[in-house]
Amino acid sequence: MPDTNFETGASNAGSAGPVLPQTTEAILAADAHLVQSWADLNGLKKPGARTAIVSAKGTMVRDSDGRDLIDGIGGLWCVNVGHGRREIIDAIAQQLSTLDFYSTFYTFTHPAAAALAQKLATLAPGNLTRVHFSNSGSVANDGAVRILHHYYERLGHKTKKLVLSRHGAYHGSTYLSIAMTTPPYSKGWSKAEGIVHHLRKPHYWREGADMTEAEFLDALIDDMRTQIERLGAENIACFIGEPIMGAGGVIVPPAGYHKRIQELCRRYEIKFVADEVVTAFGRLGHFFASEAVFETQPDMITVAKGVTSGYQPLAATLMTDEIHEVISGPDGVFTHGMTYAGHPAAAAAGLANIALMEAEQIPERVRVTGKLFENTLRALGDIDIVGEVRGSHFMIGIEFVRDKASKVLFPEALNIGMLVARKAQEKGLIARPLGHILILSPPLVLTEGEIARIGSILRESILDVMRDLPSLMR
Repeated sequence: MPDTNFETGASNAGSAGPVLPQTTEAILAADAHLVQSWADLNGLKKPGARTAIVSAKGTMVRDSDGRDLIDGIGGLWCVNVGHGRREIIDAIAQQLSTLDFYSTFYTFTHPAAAALAQKLATLAPGNLTRVHFSNSGSVANDGAVRILHHYYERLGHKTKKLVLSRHGAYHGSTYLSIAMTTPPYSKGWSKAEGIVHHLRKPHYWREGADMTEAEFLDALIDDMRTQIERLGAENIACFIGEPIMGAGGVIVPPAGYHKRIQELCRRYEIKFVADEVVTAFGRLGHFFASEAVFETQPDMITVAKGVTSGYQPLAATLMTDEIHEVISGPDGVFTHGMTYAGHPAAAAAGLANIALMEAEQIPERVRVTGKLFENTLRALGDIDIVGEVRGSHFMIGIEFVRDKASKVLFPEALNIGMLVARKAQEKGLIARPLGHILILSPPLVLTEGEIARIGSILRESILDVMRDLPSLMR
């Protein structure tokens, strides 16, 4: 692990940097000033509620108590190539020493943004050859809708504004993208109203009732067709969907679902937007999953997270030549963009990250190790409180139930996912709790030994919680 001195900010490489507070002081500073994202802010008022991650290497991170932990969530779905890769760090430093910043507004560009746009266009399926950069997946999704609204305005289809999303979706936390998202994430928050309409959740295990999976798929398609006809296709701009629903619980739709959704979109002249913020850049064994895994050719794909493996904030909205041709026509200015979109350091990180993934054939390796990871975690299904283990490759959700036969959940106040996550962290693994679900999205470079260790820690942690349940349920 890197030998970082938190008191001086100096590292064993001797690099100069800001003087950072000691770990205890840092947490006190966070307690007093830092508003954290997606957190129980009231719970963070309790002493000792925060954990500082102070260094990282490979698949491991070190916390403020000096514990080395397997990063079972990959930072947050994003550290695909692992921590501390010099290839990316050096590319960022070199870029900053050459050109620290210039925008991509007006007539300006710079080599890193241009090269990354070109590289993404060569990797993306079909004719998705135009790339608009932004800073986060939320903004990429928000931007996709804004761009399509502009596209239809220029075509004279001024009523095509509505968006079809799905119950259980997660598309971000901007004012529009949170509207495309559903509870618990959007609960209690204002959001853009009247634009987004939600289709049935494509979760067969939870929602399929007494139907076969094929019958459930038919019901999902019927639901979408009914919604389109109710709203009017002339009023609908797009459908947006994650190939596998991530933060909504790692939900894998029935086989053939996306292909049939796309067919409906084509029939009714509705654009198909694939939110690949999580699934792109190797998590399912390919740089893009839409065509390679789900046999679809979207009109737009949004990416973030794994495009730089989290080393720099960067996102992109990829669009077809046809969409670009309309929005780049005469008599208009494309008045959409972010100051830091295509930032030189972020673009350099993306280029180095992709080069590293290609050189080490990481997506190809994931097709083997990802399946091993998936099967290792699926084996936890023999535990009494594990209702379903779902997902694919390095994207897995474990749902806990009080009773397997009825699929009845534990009381919400018990927070069963958090109980298991805490046990796992005590044993050396960071996992992400989501109510009654535990999510794993580790770096894609896990070894077979690390995969086996994660399986063992999770089994021990779940069994420990089971032993504690009688006292906790009183």
